Amino acid sequence: MFTIKSEESSQYTFLSLFSGAGGLDLGFEKAGFLHTESSDILEVAVNTLKQNRPNWTVFQQDVREYTPNVGNDIDVLLAGFPCQGFSLGGKREANDIRNYLYRHVIRIANKVNPRIIVMENVLNLRTMKHPETGKPFADQISSELANIGYTTVYKSFRVSEYGVPQTRRRFIFIAYRDPKISFFTFPKPAKETPIRDFIYDLGQDLTISLPNHNPVWGFKSYAHTETNAPFDENEIAIPVRFSRTASEGNPVRDFNSPFPAIDTATVWGWALGNVIATRIQKDRNDALYVRNPKSQAKLWRISASKLRPFTAREYARLQTFPDDWIFNGENKRDIQLQIGNAVPVIFAKKIALSVREILEFVDGKRNNISKVEQPSLFDFTDFS
Repeated sequence: MFTIKSEESSQYTFLSLFSGAGGLDLGFEKAGFLHTESSDILEVAVNTLKQNRPNWTVFQQDVREYTPNVGNDIDVLLAGFPCQGFSLGGKREANDIRNYLYRHVIRIANKVNPRIIVMENVLNLRTMKHPETGKPFADQISSELANIGYTTVYKSFRVSEYGVPQTRRRFIFIAYRDPKISFFTFPKPAKETPIRDFIYDLGQDLTISLPNHNPVWGFKSYAHTETNAPFDENEIAIPVRFSRTASEGNPVRDFNSPFPAIDTATVWGWALGNVIATRIQKDRNDALYVRNPKSQAKLWRISASKLRPFTAREYARLQTFPDDWIFNGENKRDIQLQIGNAVPVIFAKKIALSVREILEFVDGKRNNISKVEQPSLFDFTDFS
């Protein structure tokens, strides 16, 4: 059983905007922060939060219409505002209406006066120019926070260096009013985190019972082939990519490296027995499903005795959600959207511990700021 250690309560509080499936919220809870309110526009995400934390106050509401029902003594305001307009996985349109939702974070911060604001997004905020000012969005957001009295520091992260088994990159803003908080330090990177401890067990043993986990061999695909050929029983199932077959990266992954970034669209799975990955030149004149007839890219094709897609739980493990966190949704797409858009929980907890540390330092509850790497934040319990 994959779990994340809960720290002793700090009595510090947090309010969460754009909460999604709860990656940031859960990370701060695990770091000992007390929840006040969460909100998100997506019904299935709100249902996920309510199902897992029935004692939390959670609102399904457009942030443009949301005003918190709390006083002005919140310690931390969390906001993982939408990244689709900035992300390389999207159209990168500077005028995308979602790119301006950060202004409602600033509006709400000006009302509830948090001691610290934590905002999360993608790296492209550093380079995409704000249409109104020509500044990079990161600098524009910092300027607008300064207008209400906040100083901002920001940093980019490769989360595989912070306890998460994927190479996903994240961008974190920390904003504060109290000059003493200028001593804040971001968590220190460590060695990259391989996937072995997170999903190896689920790939080899289909009898493990977990929420959002119903593994079944059999993957119907126009591109990939399940041969049903005999295979050596000593062979192990290995993770493979089924979608984005024109990618330059080999679709067969090993267990001793981090995974590529888990997103809302890429389909991953398992292959067992006689696994072969080859690249072919697709017939773009007469073949089915030709998206770009002018492309010369070779496509990856996988064949194996057995194939199956990842379950939601396997994706969730790579995003470091604990096994008891249940995702609500009517279909696979609902659930993968929530998982793929989430902040990895272990990374969120590491940010939260750094925030807790500076608050305790400023409040005289500790004498110094840690300069060492934080200890392991997760644990496994045997299923036997």
